[in-house]
Amino acid sequence: MFARKVAVLLQPNALPLFTRLMEAKILPWLRQQPGFLDWIILAAPGGEVATISFWDQESNAQAFNGSGYPEVLQVLEELLDGVPYVKTFEVVSSTLHPFAAESGNPAEAEAPPLPSSQTRVPHFSRLSREVGTLL
Repeated sequence: MFARKVAVLLQPNALPLFTRLMEAKILPWLRQQPGFLDWIILAAPGGEVATISFWDQESNAQAFNGSGYPEVLQVLEELLDGVPYVKTFEVVSSTLHPFAAESGNPAEAEAPPLPSSQTRVPHFSRLSREVGTLL
């Protein structure tokens, strides 16, 4: 599975319209794209937004970049304050999207059970020591 992150600044007060356009125009179109799985929209103070779309294969994420992404930019161009930053990542672990890393097929995922010693959340100071030994 692959994730495609797009980050950009919006014009002042554009977040509500950006969100409506993404949900009403872009999402229905994305759902028709081969390999599209899901997406998330994130917003930060100051007008920064990021969208993360999830794809079954890198080739499908890249195909969208070449064919659909320019159209998305045209729909949103009046709301953007700058050029979007785009990067594709391989998803190596996810609790939202379980998948089998070997096959890359989310449908084949089955998380192994945790050993009983790992089912409790350790005390913070113990966790800090454990993390410190890993670094």
